[in-house]
Amino acid sequence: MTRAGRLKQQPALVLYEYPFHEGIRTMLRLEHLFERLDLLAARDDAVDHHFALATIFEIMDVASRADLKSDLLKELDRHRIALQGYRGHPGVDAPSLDHWLARLEGAFAALNQLQGKAGQALAANDWLMSVRSRISIPGGTCAFDLPAYHAWQQRPASARRDDLAGWISTLAPLEDGLRVLLGLLRDSGQAQRVIAPGGQYQQSLPQGRTYQLLRLHLDENAQLVPEITGHRLLVSIRFMRADGEGRLRPAAADTVFALTLCA
Repeated sequence: MTRAGRLKQQPALVLYEYPFHEGIRTMLRLEHLFERLDLLAARDDAVDHHFALATIFEIMDVASRADLKSDLLKELDRHRIALQGYRGHPGVDAPSLDHWLARLEGAFAALNQLQGKAGQALAANDWLMSVRSRISIPGGTCAFDLPAYHAWQQRPASARRDDLAGWISTLAPLEDGLRVLLGLLRDSGQAQRVIAPGGQYQQSLPQGRTYQLLRLHLDENAQLVPEITGHRLLVSIRFMRADGEGRLRPAAADTVFALTLCA
């Protein structure tokens, strides 16, 4: 047996995240949509590009919140000012600090130059909006309903990808800003190994510190689903297991997992 074969195989972990307030909830939803969009847009099939367009419209819906752009700009600037305060401190990783400051400044500049809300440029495209008006209707994008859209779907995959890339580029400043902020937030926490006796866990959160995100890593072999609730004072987790019909039931077994609180 090789040395690699003798090493203990690490269990595969499933990550669950729980936002503590609506701002982080919106950011996680947008991140989820952008990840789906990147995956679909890179493929060749017309049906994948159909759902890529549907995802673009979902992003536009979520991003239409009036204060989203200004909130992101404020957060990017707040982090930039905070990190600049670490310059010259002993023990600070200067290259890493410079990297994050450059990303913050670049994301702020790009988002600040974006005219209006994210997706506003796409809303001015009559062809896209005709597709958007029909795509939520079951079967609403059939060839007889939208012949121009049907014709677009028959174009070569490379041409459709080029179109998608152009539309997605108008949303790029939003995506980059989200990734920078969520990356900094996730890096702010330290994972701890904890046990949920009887499948239930509660932890009081310390006063004077506002946590924004909970991250939970769970061994996929446990076949458990965490139900998470929380607010600024307390977090509660109950582990559930699906029965034969798929309904979730409380799991009574002691459960080991990794918990990270990010501020």
